[in-house]
Amino acid sequence: MTPEAIRHLSQDPVLAAIIEQTPAPQPAFTEWANDLYLALLESIVSQQISVKAADAIFRRFRALFPDHYPHAVQLLKLTTEEMRGAGLSGQKTDYLRSVATFVSAHSLDRAYIDTLTDEEIVQYLLPIRGVGRWTVEMLLLFVLDRPDVFPIDDLVIRQRMMRAYPDQTAGLTGRALYKVLHQIAGAWQPYRSTASRYLWKWKPDAVPAV
Repeated sequence: MTPEAIRHLSQDPVLAAIIEQTPAPQPAFTEWANDLYLALLESIVSQQISVKAADAIFRRFRALFPDHYPHAVQLLKLTTEEMRGAGLSGQKTDYLRSVATFVSAHSLDRAYIDTLTDEEIVQYLLPIRGVGRWTVEMLLLFVLDRPDVFPIDDLVIRQRMMRAYPDQTAGLTGRALYKVLHQIAGAWQPYRSTASRYLWKWKPDAVPAV
């Protein structure tokens, strides 16, 4: 959250009010920054369950390995029963194996990933089963700390923007809504990641945007 980003975003009166009302969001999860493989595994485990449950399952999953690190070769040797015993569903077991298979043939080295644009990273990782655009955008935002990510497929982001900009979004759905949201967020470039973090933390039911 640089001063330059806050100054730029505050040119939008609605977003300026949200920033004023909302405590500064937490920074990116830098502890994952140089281990994108582990970050991808954790993101899959976390899908559609609570943070507490995900932490417990990921801890049990890592305990399946001698050094508590899920090396790809070792992961692929685990049986379905062993992985399900850690609390993983059959689907997530398949997805974790897909990540391990991917890294056996493709680099997730930070030095290489940093040479790619945001969209190139999305396209690079989409072939992994269980990894969609939303998953990669969360990686871009919270692990790679890319500054201009706009995760429009995130339901909370869409809901908060509709609440903050009712005049522009009233009655819109589908492509028409996406088009307007992209137009609104266009003014936030090149700091859409910061804007998104504020929208996630903003409590619209407690304080109106303007």
